[in-house]
Order: sequence, then structure tokens, then C-alpha cells
Amino acid sequence: MSQGRTIGIGSMAVDRIRRVPRILGREEKGMIHVREGVAEEQRVGGVVLNHLGWAAVLGLPTGIFGKQADDPGGRFLRAAMDGLGIERHLVLDGSASTFADIFVDESGERAIYMAPGATSETTPAFIRKHYTGLIQAARRVTTEVSQLPLDTALCVLEIAGQAGVPTLLDLDLPPSDAVPGLGKMATLEKLLRAADVLKPAKAAAAELVPEAAGNALAVAEALRARYGNTAVVVTDGAAGCAISAEGVALRVSSKAAKEVVDTTGAGDAFLGGLLVALSAELGWEDAALLANACGAACVEKLGAFPDDPAAAFGRVCELYDGAPLELSFPKAVGDTAKIASESALGAFGIAVDELIALRERLDPTAFDAAAECIRASHSRGGRLHVTGIGKPEHVAHYVASLFSSTGTPATFLHGTEAVHGSAGQIISGDVVIAISNSGTTELIATAKAVRELGAHLIVVTGNPGSPLAEQAEVVLDAGVQQEGGGLGLAPRASIAAELLVLAALSAALEEERGFTRAAYHARHPGGALGKKSTSGA
Repeated sequence: MSQGRTIGIGSMAVDRIRRVPRILGREEKGMIHVREGVAEEQRVGGVVLNHLGWAAVLGLPTGIFGKQADDPGGRFLRAAMDGLGIERHLVLDGSASTFADIFVDESGERAIYMAPGATSETTPAFIRKHYTGLIQAARRVTTEVSQLPLDTALCVLEIAGQAGVPTLLDLDLPPSDAVPGLGKMATLEKLLRAADVLKPAKAAAAELVPEAAGNALAVAEALRARYGNTAVVVTDGAAGCAISAEGVALRVSSKAAKEVVDTTGAGDAFLGGLLVALSAELGWEDAALLANACGAACVEKLGAFPDDPAAAFGRVCELYDGAPLELSFPKAVGDTAKIASESALGAFGIAVDELIALRERLDPTAFDAAAECIRASHSRGGRLHVTGIGKPEHVAHYVASLFSSTGTPATFLHGTEAVHGSAGQIISGDVVIAISNSGTTELIATAKAVRELGAHLIVVTGNPGSPLAEQAEVVLDAGVQQEGGGLGLAPRASIAAELLVLAALSAALEEERGFTRAAYHARHPGGALGKKSTSGA
């Protein structure tokens, strides 16, 4: 199936992005920006997955191969691949998915710390065993000097070269970082020589040709003379790029971005555009214009991967001003039924993994304290109320009903109306359960109001250090690291965690009260459960 596709192997990472006022130096401390209660945003990333993603957005048939882990991060990444129709040829026996911690300052500049995981475990023997035929059948093969071991990348290029398949290599790390981290200098030299097209960032290539004194075109020409590549394309940040090829010595200025939000992955997006241009057999100047358009579109958004394909496609088309080129947005990519099922099962798997992790760290003393708080209130004539805002509001409705049907009468308290009079349903000695994943919503004002009325507060949250949690007498952990879904933003796993934590508390109270089948039937006489709860059922 890979025949006719541009395929790549290398880093595919979960990017954990934090926004900061500035990038810190040694011995410095600083604050992380928290926006709407979120300090960290998760995005799809990785040098190879990024550039294949941008190529796929512009309609180029792409595929990815290599080693990955079957963990929440891996499922998150695979769902994104499927969403863009990037054909997957992955062996899921890696120890862990690659991740990167990225700090982005207010000007869009960034610092990146990478943990390569499964990518770094990929060996030449693994490539020869699983992917020789795949490489030989490809239209073009791309790889990187970033996280893949150098001897593995060299093996890939050698197999492709022997089959006459064009190759492209992204030199993302300076040699001083690549050696000895990824292999030996002699291997790096062979690898650079084996690539048909070499795409280094100027900073990464400068160590190889210090005599070029930082001149991007001089760097490109020196590298091509040294390694004999068909072409060398050097990216130079906001200055654009420089190209050295047969009869070509070219500088092309970058496209102006509307706003620089995040420079992470600009070179990866550039390379995605370059792959499309090579496939379309554009001239080098037009190829650079298309690649620069992708780079500019990338810096206007947070994260390196085109997670909004339609917006990315449209912006590149706006920015590209080269020779006429038919770019086709992949309206229907791959097997849509398969994509839907993979995405659904991936999100489900993330939720299951998060709930298992939560179960391992749950504090039984917190459940004991919550049960005692409710029990003591009830014994003095107090009542139980449940509240939340947004998606947790729906959880609160359900939980109030669940508690009531299992012997602990509870009512729903409107999270925002409480400060406009609805808190009048509270009397001194009542208990309020407040549900909020971030613990930084408008529910803080509600919590303050019910506390001033003499109510006890139990908070269910994914952020035990939040302002809401600070007001509570008891805090129940319902935290998750990932929500699931393509963007990883909509509450999914966190809602499941909140619901199950409170369902567990209701079960504890039900058993403690000696709640009987007959008592349940009295509260639930109708429907299938009513029949099931009758004596002898």
C-alpha cells in the first residue's frame, strides 16, 4: 500500500507545551502562564510526524513507519495520523512513546527538552526485518538526525538508495548533540553523504562548516561540495532559506506571519512543503516559496502539527505566491470507517489507562473523611448538595440522583445561580460536593458563598492544589493527564474520573448505611431495575 507514498521514519512525539514570560537561563526561576486553569497543553509533535502532517494537509500521500509504544501517548499520536490519512506501518513494542517538554515565550521563541522513548530503540536489524520491502516500494523516503540512532537512519537511506528511491534527511541537531548521543561521527558523515536532499537548519549545520561564518547560502554550498548531495536546503529562521543544487545558488526570503505565536516546528512544516514541491517537480525557487509558506503558517499557531487541517491548508494557499500549483485538501482521507473506529478506541483506551492510574493513587483516607463528613451532617439533620459548572454540571445532576437512589438524599445546586440567590437552599451544617477539573472556575465564588452559610465543602478535582481545593475540608483526587480525542482538550477522561470517584463514594455510603434491596426498590419501583430489585429477583 505504500507504493507511491512519501514515507518517513523518526520522531513522533507528544509535545507538552507550557507558555512562559521568557526562556530562562542557568540558575534562574520563573513562572508558567496558567490560562483558564491550564498550565500545560498537549499537542502532536515530532520532527518526522510534523513534516509528514504538513505534506498530508497539502494532499501528498504519506506514510510513517518504525517503533512505537502502545500507551496513551502512542494512541494519541496514532489517532492524529489517522485523522490526516498518514498510512501507519508501526510495530508497537517500544518501551514508551516519545515526548517533548516545550517552553514557549511571549515572542514565540522556545526551548525544547526531548525524551526519545521508542524512537531511540529502533535498530538497523529491526529495520531490515520489518521494513525493507516497504522502503523499496516508496516514492520517497525521509528521516532525521534528531532522535533516531544514526546507524538506523543510515540503514534506511542505504536500503532506499540501493532501490533507487530518492531520500531526504533533516539535520535537526548540531553534530555536537548528535554525537555521541545518537552514534559516532563517522556514521554521521556517512549518513549526510547518503542523502539525496539534505535539509539542515543553519544552526545545526554551522558546526560542520564554521568557515561559512553563518551565511546560509555559503553553508548550503559548502555542505553540498563536501557530501555530494543532489541538493542542500538550509533553513534560516525568519530570514527564509538558502538552496544549493546543480546550477542553483539561491536565497529565498521567508513569508511574513500575521503573528508569531510559536516557532516550534517551523522547520518541520517547511520540510512538509518541500516534500510536496519535490513531488510536484517544482523549480527550486517555487519549492522554497511553498516551503516558506508552510513555515509561516506554522508559527501562527501553538504547536508544530497541523491539528486544524482545513485552516492550515487555507493559510498555506494564501501565503504561496509561486508558480501555479494544484494543491488538494484531503477531504476524504484513508478508510473513514477505520479512522473513526481507531479514534474512538484510542480515546476509550486513554480513558481506561487514566482510570487505572487514578485507582492506583487514590487515598482511602480521603474517602473515609468524605463519608464521615456526610454521615455527621446527616445525623444532625444536614443535607447533601452537589454542584458543578460546564461539563461537571451534568455530572452533578447524575451524582445527586445516584446518591438519592442509594440511600443518601441529595439535591443539585446550580453552580452560578448559587451566588444569585440559589445558595438559599443551603442551611448551616449541610454538605456541598463541588466538582471541577481545574479548580479555577467560577465555582470558587460559589464555594465561598456556601462556606459563609455554614456548609461543609468536599471538592472533587483534578487539581488538588487549586484555589477551589484550598477552601475544602476534604479533597477527592480525580486527576487525569490526558483527555483523549484528536485535540486532547474536550473533557472526556476527566469526566469519567469525576463520575466514578463519586460513584465509589456513594457505594461506600450505601454499604455503610446497610441499604437493602427493599429500600432500593422503594426509591426505584419502575422499569427493569424496579423489577430486579423486588424480593426474590
